[in-house]
Amino acid sequence: MRNSSFGDIAHLGHVELLTSEFDKSRWFFTELLAMREVAAEGDSVFLHAWDDYERYTLKLTASPASGVGRVALRTGSQEALERRAAAIEATGRGIGWKDGEQGVGRSYAFTDPDGHPMEIYYDTEWFQAPDDAKPALKNQADKYPGRGINARRLDHVNYLGKDVEENGTFIADALGGEATEQIRLNTGQISAQWFHFNSKSYDVVYSADNTGSTGRLHHIAFATDTREDILKGADVFLENGIHIESGPHKHAIQQTFFLYVYEPGGNRIEFANAGARLMLAPDWKTIEWTEAERAKGQAWGMKTISTFHTHGTPPVGE
Repeated sequence: MRNSSFGDIAHLGHVELLTSEFDKSRWFFTELLAMREVAAEGDSVFLHAWDDYERYTLKLTASPASGVGRVALRTGSQEALERRAAAIEATGRGIGWKDGEQGVGRSYAFTDPDGHPMEIYYDTEWFQAPDDAKPALKNQADKYPGRGINARRLDHVNYLGKDVEENGTFIADALGGEATEQIRLNTGQISAQWFHFNSKSYDVVYSADNTGSTGRLHHIAFATDTREDILKGADVFLENGIHIESGPHKHAIQQTFFLYVYEPGGNRIEFANAGARLMLAPDWKTIEWTEAERAKGQAWGMKTISTFHTHGTPPVGE
């Protein structure tokens, strides 16, 4: 049966990305991904993907080491916010209430078992397009940029975790997430899990950190409209000297058509066209993949590249 708290988290709201190459990373996201800069504060800029209904999508922060900062999830209601805050508090991982940033209201901060900083919120300010950039269609947040890869919205975050199962239990019990797919090794250990909070196939992923470290990032992903956007994006990145790690290929797990690159700060960024695959079944059963099945690699395209299992940010012993 479906977890009774499923739906308390509406979606992944926004992500803070730390970068050791701030100016170059800023150029990457604004010029190649066509994100709009909506505010600057201290060592951070706030960027908006063109069809995100909220004021900002990505907080980019200058840091000595690249990696993931705060990840924020929006709840389905004020009551859901209070319920999830109480559930998190009961785990002993709560930090407490705080004021949000750039139109985000009262937020509850906490960490997962791996130490990744997270928070949940409900009240939020909706994005208002500038007068010279009003979209032609009133059901669209911002004007279609028509350049670069045209990142439409934030899709998911993939954490590296020292203990995938411990982190997954926390996501399920404290936030009401459900695992749609997972990998189980021959040892019986779960090495990766994909969680969703709504009809999307996944919002938060945990992959085993082979270095034994904690608090690291595997990648964040942005959704595109079509596969053709990703193919065009590969050419855009090639022309601009951006390292293409892998793709375009098709994943077996979740069936995502994908491209992975490293932004100038070294963070892995994925571009994914996964919107057609939805988890509509209220009694969805977690799909489990064996170690032998995963050894076959992607659904099609090249074999999984070795750096996919070694590179993360901040870098550790690569």
